[in-house]
Formats: sequence, C-alpha cells, structure tokens
Amino acid sequence: MSDSAAFPANRTPPERSPAKAVTLHFADNALLPLLLGDHDRHLVRLEQGFGVRLSCRGNRVAIAGEPARVEMAQSALTSLWRRLERGEGISASDVDTAIRLSEVDDPRLPLSDMPAIRTRRGAVTARSPGQAAYMDLLAQHEMVFGLGPAGTGKTFLAVAQAVAMLQAGKVDRIVLSRPAVEAGERLGFLPGDLKEKVDPYLRPLYDALNELMPSEQVIRRLGNGEIEVAPLAFMRGRTLSHAFVILDEAQNTTPMQMKMFLTRMGEGTRMVITGDLSQIDLPAGTRCGLRDALDTLEGVPGLAVCRLSHRDVVRHPLVVRIVEAYEQRAAAERETRDARRSRDVSPEVAGT
Repeated sequence: MSDSAAFPANRTPPERSPAKAVTLHFADNALLPLLLGDHDRHLVRLEQGFGVRLSCRGNRVAIAGEPARVEMAQSALTSLWRRLERGEGISASDVDTAIRLSEVDDPRLPLSDMPAIRTRRGAVTARSPGQAAYMDLLAQHEMVFGLGPAGTGKTFLAVAQAVAMLQAGKVDRIVLSRPAVEAGERLGFLPGDLKEKVDPYLRPLYDALNELMPSEQVIRRLGNGEIEVAPLAFMRGRTLSHAFVILDEAQNTTPMQMKMFLTRMGEGTRMVITGDLSQIDLPAGTRCGLRDALDTLEGVPGLAVCRLSHRDVVRHPLVVRIVEAYEQRAAAERETRDARRSRDVSPEVAGT
C-alpha cells in the first residue's frame, strides 16, 4: 500500500462527537483476503484488540471508534499490509504483534523495523516493545538478566541469540543450565540414570534448540560438545570461556548457587540469566538467588537488566489476561499487607 493508498474519510467533527471514522483503500485485491484472514478472523481480532468497529466493502476497510483507538488500528492494518507487500505472510500471532506495537507511542517500533536475531532457520523477530529492548541488550552486553512472567520469550530469545552467535562463529559452544529440582537439586529419588533424571527439567531448553536448529544438527552438536545442557550443580568448579551460557529458571537458585554460576564466566563468554520472580519455588525462609543478585549487582558496568511484563506475553491472548490477573491480585495483597503494618504501628511507637 503506497503512502496515498490509505486516506481518512467521513471524519466526525470533534465538537459534535468523540467518535472517529477512517476508511483505508487497498489497491491489491489478491492480497486483501490475506489481510482479512479466513472468515475475517484477523479483522475480528483487531476489533477485539483495539475496541473499534471494522467493516470491509470491496477493497475498502472502514474503522470507527474512539479517535486514539482508530489511529492505532489504522497503524496496525498499515503495518500488516506492508508486510504482505514484502511477500511475507500473516498469522494470528503477527496480528497480535501489530496490536501490541501499535499501542506503544514510539515511532522507532513499526512492525517492519523490529530487531531480529538471524539464524540459519530464519529470522527471530521481536513481538513486543519489551522483547525489542531485550534483544538489543542481548546483542550489546556480556551479561544480561531477563526477568518476566511466563510467555514473554525471555528464554527462547536468549537461546536464539546463542544459536545465532554459535552459527556465526562468535562463540565456540552453548551451555544451557537450570536448577534441576526446586532449589535442592535432589535427583536421587527419581527413577533411571542421570540423564533420565535430569532431562525432564531441561526439556524446555531442548525444545527451544529444536525450534531454532534442525534436529540432526542439535543431536550432532550435543554429541561433540558444541551444545551442553546440564543442571546447575554441574557448573561448580568450571571456567566457561568463549561460550554463550544461559541460566534458566534462576528464581529457584540460592544466593550461593547464583554467585557460583556468575563466577564461571571466562574470556569471550556471554551470560544470560532468566527468571520469573513471581514463581519462586524455594523453601520458606530461603532467600532467592536471583533477587539477591539483582540487589547486589544492578548498575554494575557491563551488566544489563531487562524487565518484561504481561504486556510482552506472546502466547495465547488468554495467557496475557491470566498473568495480568495474578499481578493485580499480588499488588492488592501487597497493599493490604502494607496497610495492616501501618495500622499495627501505634503513634507512640512511630514517634520513638
């Protein structure tokens, strides 16, 4: 769609009504069905995402609703159309990405200009503003802490950056690690040999690798040591040089385990530590190693911290609402606790 292909029409004067109507004209009738989706499902998703009314007649799409929402929907449709003009497809996740990016008042983040991690299986692109910032940090810093709820892509993007750097020859190997069991790493109670005990805890890392590389290449690189997937306990006493090292589920480490891991860093090594501070499985009374590290290290030169939120969740839209609901409940519980503490402090005590 050229710059002149989309034009505003039927604007309602603001003094008469807050509503706004815009009509977009799309010249290529062959691409228009791809924009709309099967049974107009993309159009329906955009309506739900922006709270506007969308209707299509011929090669025109009309948008009506609150002015700000109409402008965001117009921006999303324009971005998706340009994607089709470049010969790229559109999926439901692409529509969700366009919705998230259009809600951000940042001209640097149109859908077509998002950062990408390039692997031999194709480019991995950011699907939210938070992911874009995270990917920039992964490319620029030697140590990155990626924090956020489930579904924000913090582990997958870290593995993608590791694969890209390995394939480009910038590191010699990838080392992926997790606490094998909640904090204690007690594997002896599980059936099978060591690999059978450990693999279920490391499966998300294998899944990410298999999505980013051909399975036969994953098997070969695991066999020759270019990729190592191991529980955190196996890191003790080692120095990891010229490697891309990822510690996943870091909220389930103790301060001692975290310090041990961070000090494995050798020459030419990148480290990424990912975790979700809302899902700590440590025993009651045990300090979280991830939180302890952030309190101690944030602001240290060469180290970066990226905090993702429910706005960066890129799974099913219902997951976004679930994460947001839990965050709201946690915030309400904190307010209740703070209010209770303030009531428990008498004026006499407060004045001493």
